[in-house]
Amino acid sequence: MSDSLQTMTARAQSLKAAGRLDEAIAVYQSAAQAWPQSAVAVHNLAAALGDAGRHEDSAAQARRAIAMGLKAAETRLVLARALLNAGDLDAAAGAYDAACAANALLVGAQFERCQLVWMRTGDRAQALKALERDLAANPRAGPLEFVRARTLEYTGDMDSACEAIAALAAREPGNLVLQCQAAHMLNQGGRIEEARACARQALTLAPDHFAALEAWTGICLAAGDADGAQDGASRMLALAPDNQQAVNLQAMVWRMTGDARFGEVYDYEAFVRPQMIDPPPGWSSRAAYLADLAAELKAAHPYRTHPFGQSVRHGSQRPDILSVRTPAIQAFRTAMDPLVEAYIAGVGEGGDPLRRRRAARWRIHGIWSVWLTPGGFHTDHVHPQGWLSSAFYVELPDAVSAGGREGWIRFGEAGIPVAPPQTAQHWVKPEPGMLVLFPSYMWHGTVPFGGEQARLTMAMDIVPA
Repeated sequence: MSDSLQTMTARAQSLKAAGRLDEAIAVYQSAAQAWPQSAVAVHNLAAALGDAGRHEDSAAQARRAIAMGLKAAETRLVLARALLNAGDLDAAAGAYDAACAANALLVGAQFERCQLVWMRTGDRAQALKALERDLAANPRAGPLEFVRARTLEYTGDMDSACEAIAALAAREPGNLVLQCQAAHMLNQGGRIEEARACARQALTLAPDHFAALEAWTGICLAAGDADGAQDGASRMLALAPDNQQAVNLQAMVWRMTGDARFGEVYDYEAFVRPQMIDPPPGWSSRAAYLADLAAELKAAHPYRTHPFGQSVRHGSQRPDILSVRTPAIQAFRTAMDPLVEAYIAGVGEGGDPLRRRRAARWRIHGIWSVWLTPGGFHTDHVHPQGWLSSAFYVELPDAVSAGGREGWIRFGEAGIPVAPPQTAQHWVKPEPGMLVLFPSYMWHGTVPFGGEQARLTMAMDIVPA
């Protein structure tokens, strides 16, 4: 019987890896029913439900597994994530504490607990408080020091973050993930020679590893080494031809060297398309729909400041926004679907990284909402796992229309160091009700804006189904 359970679990894992999540959940459900005494089967179901955005169901199954006696920290982490996405932040905080108590070295739980406290308070010391306590009880614990460095980075203390990650990388030269992350962080912090040493060490450990090649390519771009960057980018593309960061790094090399192929990939006129939505059924006008959507989105934003590892600065981000079951938010799919269809039809066929993946069917890979406060912006970034990305504008500050480009979306400004610098080449002036679609590999960010009004948006990534 145990072997049969293992077989079902393996089948579900394969379906999940192939992006067939609904089918995977069905197999996990069957396994949990066939082996009702298996808390592990229930845990697996809870995790898959969470991946599918069914957060209340995920929390219920995680609690069931815990009640059955499963003591794993990972189950508490599944519960914490479900509660977080369901909006029960106090209960989520308690579940993160329980996960970290069960295994203080569980990086995901420690990282997300720091992030939750930071998003709720905007206070770096508070965000680090529980982690520092666990570090005191586990001195020189590499996973905890790694989380501390990342927390310092994302809460704005880049100098301390670089000091911490450099010391840890020197102490653990055989840790591939650490060497890659240290290379990125030190490069962003302007410490290119230390970054180069970490990237070289990563390549020594794993010459054909995607993350090691990405770290090395970034160092070559920062140093103006076009040949080295070209070698790294081409090897990344050989490993993952649809990875949007790999596509973008190749484009950066072409731009650095004046290669005409850059313009074919970064064809702003053909590939960056703003469109206006029509009001979905139930609303008499676009303005009426946007007013209701704005009210629902604001009610769904519980945080004071930005999450870790995202582009948002001076604002909050609400992930998985379609899990909020309110009328205007749920109607967004109806409003935006025709615009996505029109974009895909309009770009036509071709062999470039965007059009060669063109397919009749598509799905949302992630969808979220961002509420920027005055002074807010998005750092320039790409979406490595996407195909099409977007920005949808719900409410905009007056500064957007006041002259200049405050609050506009820009394209082409590199979000990593590169010599010579690669600055923005294309801008779009947003309007309420506008959906801007563009390839996920394009650098994009937001020009900071002033005044006293906020900027409310939604965004999503789309991939071929």
